[in-house]
Amino acid sequence: MKALAIDSSVTELKVSAKNDGKTVTAVYNIGMKQSETLVPAADYVLSQCGLTASGLDYTVTAIGPGSFTGLRLSLSAVKAVTLAFGIPVYGVSSLRMYARPYMNMGMRVLSVIDARKDRFYACCTDPSGRELLAEGDYTPEEIAGRAAEDSNSPLLVCGPDAAAFSVILRGLAPDISVIAPEFQPVSTESLFAIAEEMIARNEPPLKEYDGPVYLRASEAEVKLGSAPTS
Repeated sequence: MKALAIDSSVTELKVSAKNDGKTVTAVYNIGMKQSETLVPAADYVLSQCGLTASGLDYTVTAIGPGSFTGLRLSLSAVKAVTLAFGIPVYGVSSLRMYARPYMNMGMRVLSVIDARKDRFYACCTDPSGRELLAEGDYTPEEIAGRAAEDSNSPLLVCGPDAAAFSVILRGLAPDISVIAPEFQPVSTESLFAIAEEMIARNEPPLKEYDGPVYLRASEAEVKLGSAPTS
């Protein structure tokens, strides 16, 4: 299939194009400068794959949780392709995206993203893929308490902040066998895989009004006393 994938859920921007068996990926560790880079990066990976936006079968992006600005940026970019050419866009949970490469390894998988203010976005599944901890915004103590309920089972921690959280978790729950892979796979590969599984199951793409999933109100929303939309 021919596709474009974007992950701007954290400060490291990843953009990939796929033309059947060929994939080209660009990774930029650029902090808050994603808005200046995303469109040129998408044009670059598409051209390197011999593709144009009009010839895509689908686009896919991480829809959260993660950076408020980054999530809005990537979703706007792929929706622009939809509006211009009628290409379907699929949205994938950031936490599920990071967990995807490890789901068949026969152990519990904890996916984490630093949510700041001493909290983490997290979800956890058992070896069968059953949800043990729903996607949410948690304190480290809350995550450790749930993880300690089955301390005899190894726990693989993944995501962009896995290394830092593993140190915290070992301090809070020393009886848990914690595994943190030294290198994290490129997240856009998971986006392609999950999107094509969704297509195979005839799951609908995002609708025009669908937005990011934040799990937490922005600073502006907190000050206004409103809740985030998802």
